[in-house]
Amino acid sequence: MNYIIKLGCVLILAFSTLNVLAEGVTFYPHSNPNLPFSTATQVGNIVYLSGQIGDKDGMLSSDMATQAHQVMLNIQAATKATGVTMADIFKCTVMIDDMAQWKAFSDIYITYFDKTTLPARSAFGADGLAMNAMFEVECMAYKAQ
Repeated sequence: MNYIIKLGCVLILAFSTLNVLAEGVTFYPHSNPNLPFSTATQVGNIVYLSGQIGDKDGMLSSDMATQAHQVMLNIQAATKATGVTMADIFKCTVMIDDMAQWKAFSDIYITYFDKTTLPARSAFGADGLAMNAMFEVECMAYKAQ
């Protein structure tokens, strides 16, 4: 019987902790309600930006540089929507459909950040990005409260 009471207390504590965590999450809905994700979510001081592709109004250019710039412009729009800036981004993950485009993408990517405070970054090849995009970039930013 004592075991059951202890187990019950542990479960209550666990679920109350989960509720606290759930209450501390802020969702930033996407401007297109038909998409199955938020623009970003915030937990504490960290804003997690959903992956952005290089589409504009649902259309992808077939030009690599145009898509790369649009990815970064979409990230800028997402930061603005969440109350952070590009300077607040501390980590990005880059998914590239063709790794031969890594340098060309990187040359464009770095123009959107201060060269002395570039975010930490990972990049990997990905086969089959959404909408057949060439790139997808997701970021994390620090939001002072």
